[in-house]
Amino acid sequence: MKKQSAKAILTAALFFGISSVWAQQTTQATTTNPVNNYSYHDAFGPHFYTKNGTTTRTASGQPGAEYWQNRADYQITAKLNATTNEIVGTDEITYTNNSPEKLGFLWLNLDQNLFKDDSRGNAVVPLTGSRNGAQGQVFDGGNKIKSVKVISGGKTKTETIAKYIVTDTRMQVFLPQELAAKGGSVKIKIEFSFIAPFEGSDRMGVLETKNGKIFTIAQWYPRMCVYDDVRGWNTAPYLGASEFYLEYGDFDVKLTVPANHYVVASGELLNGQEVFSAEQLKRYKDAANSDKTVMIRTADEVNATANNNSGTEKTWHYKIKNARDFSWASSPAFILDGAKINLPSGKKSLALSAYPVESDGQGAYGRSTEYVKASIEHYSKQWFEYPYPAATNVAGNEGGMEYPGIVFCGWKSKGQDLWGVTDHEFGHIWFPMIVGSNERLFAWMDEGFNTFINSLSTAAFNNGEYKEQPTDLHQEAESFTRPDLETIMSSPDNMKEKNIGMLCYFKPSAGLVLLREQVLGKERFDTAFRTYIERWAYKHPQPDDFFRTMENVAGEDLSWFWRSWYVNNWRFDQGINSIKYVKNDPSKGVIITVENFDKMPMPIVLDVKTKSGKVTRVNLPVEIWQRNNSWSFKHNSTEEIESIILDPDHVFPDNNESNNVWTAGTGKVEKAIIIDGYLGNYVTAKSPLTINLVDRNSVLTAELPNYPNFSLDPVPNEKDTFESPRAGLKFKFNEAKTGFDMTILGNGQVMQFTKK
Repeated sequence: MKKQSAKAILTAALFFGISSVWAQQTTQATTTNPVNNYSYHDAFGPHFYTKNGTTTRTASGQPGAEYWQNRADYQITAKLNATTNEIVGTDEITYTNNSPEKLGFLWLNLDQNLFKDDSRGNAVVPLTGSRNGAQGQVFDGGNKIKSVKVISGGKTKTETIAKYIVTDTRMQVFLPQELAAKGGSVKIKIEFSFIAPFEGSDRMGVLETKNGKIFTIAQWYPRMCVYDDVRGWNTAPYLGASEFYLEYGDFDVKLTVPANHYVVASGELLNGQEVFSAEQLKRYKDAANSDKTVMIRTADEVNATANNNSGTEKTWHYKIKNARDFSWASSPAFILDGAKINLPSGKKSLALSAYPVESDGQGAYGRSTEYVKASIEHYSKQWFEYPYPAATNVAGNEGGMEYPGIVFCGWKSKGQDLWGVTDHEFGHIWFPMIVGSNERLFAWMDEGFNTFINSLSTAAFNNGEYKEQPTDLHQEAESFTRPDLETIMSSPDNMKEKNIGMLCYFKPSAGLVLLREQVLGKERFDTAFRTYIERWAYKHPQPDDFFRTMENVAGEDLSWFWRSWYVNNWRFDQGINSIKYVKNDPSKGVIITVENFDKMPMPIVLDVKTKSGKVTRVNLPVEIWQRNNSWSFKHNSTEEIESIILDPDHVFPDNNESNNVWTAGTGKVEKAIIIDGYLGNYVTAKSPLTINLVDRNSVLTAELPNYPNFSLDPVPNEKDTFESPRAGLKFKFNEAKTGFDMTILGNGQVMQFTKK
């Protein structure tokens, strides 16, 4: 074996490292938490995105140059039998295939089939019950399909009976000839009927009031499944927990109901003169021009006319453009009122409320229209302008449910609760009615985003009338990261029902608050979030499209954040290990050591209080955890430290508060090793190599010409001994500190250095 030069040995140590030494390193134990679960390789590892950008979805999070989505336009006529609760209708769909593939068949949703006895959704209801399904009602539920036809031809239309297969809540329709790619269209006509359930998975229903039934009707017509560039046909069954994924299009809907009924629906009423009395029509128009709530149909009028049913009928005609769904409500019991919505562009919309006399009063639905108006005006100004001609709040027997231009809220709601549910349901206009995410798979992209924007609108409403205190994330940390929780990225059908509120609503919302207030700052976050809405308005984003947009617009790699909070169910625990005064002199500053004990990294925020009572806030970026489990930094104090509090405002979900506070008297104060005697230039007789030992922030640091500098840490219980695990070197000084033996930790070779 050739004899190695000193320079060669040192080169090997410094540039190739000593793998055995590295592998043997262990994290220093602390009294508060001896186990460190953090891995910066896991948190900050590369390749968060498993796919590159494509022609349809770019790497920057935008719809690509070749992005496409199909379209579904609906002409629907339907009739309500208020005695039997049956709805009979005809659904004529014009489906446009903008994809690059020909289609030989179409898939549609038949969501009412959830309420059939033998549905999959009924089968997965536990014995303990559920908010989903018909909630125990026994009736002849589900869609009855009378016919499915394909319409072809121009002025002389031809209707051809189409083959179809119904599988649970889906229907596959086979086309007589393939539908051409890139713009081919087909018309299908479906005759259907169903009986409305009393409790329709908490999303629709029939409510008995003293002035008659309130029908809140949704998921009621055969609706096109989405065919997209990610999964092709999206045909996940409707089981109750997960919501919807729908194509955009225009709706033209005529609803025939008993003559004493009043109908509110998605979109614009086209024939008000035919269905309102002259006085009511005048009030309706007055409401459209009034910032104050105008009564259209009063409680007295309801009590006087609700039961005046001559057996005649009225047809209400509604239209809505570029929407993904259509819903409606009908009742003789409706009080109606409305007011003008002012939009940033100068356009106007109409806020409406429909509710029974049981829900009347200024403490209840008497303020509903005020809430609708304020909510929509706020979101329109803050994020994206409201697109529809009307916005209607209906009091029904749902907890709260959203549809384009109309929402159903609990009829017993009052005061702050009514504001909360109204604001939440109308927040859904932005997610997912405008930004059309896949609710069936990614509920957090609508419920979580919506819950987040609700927090801002509530703070803004009526000078903070219902403003709430900021969430104490220390208190919520355990509930956010319980070991039995699924991940946010799980679909609701893949979660325990008890976990849906946390994982779809509260935790993803809290994540956005963290991102806005602690990571990016409000301005950068709001710009990026607004850009995401603008990019994906009336389109179908995936999670990566959101992640990439936020990163590209804000200019930050946030993969560590997405991994921690959304993709995984990681816990967070930062703690203060110890302090050390510089040269054991409080007037020269203090070295503070913090540690990231658990899987999730976050920035550092701490308050340092000195003996005189002065408090200084210290902020450190998340990057300190990119390659470290613990971090030491110098704070330029000039007196003894009284206390250090980590995350004093409780803005991070710290799962272990016990290590967040250091106080004088009980906290650990390390004795600083005075390194002055070790400083200087050292040489070896075996090589012209010089090692210069210098003081860098009270850390003994080795400087070598043409080599990277490295720090030397004291070796516990070994006098005058320092080592660098990174360089793979150990320095043992003689008692006089006139020289040291340098040991190559990998092979035990020793080199002697003396001070010049």
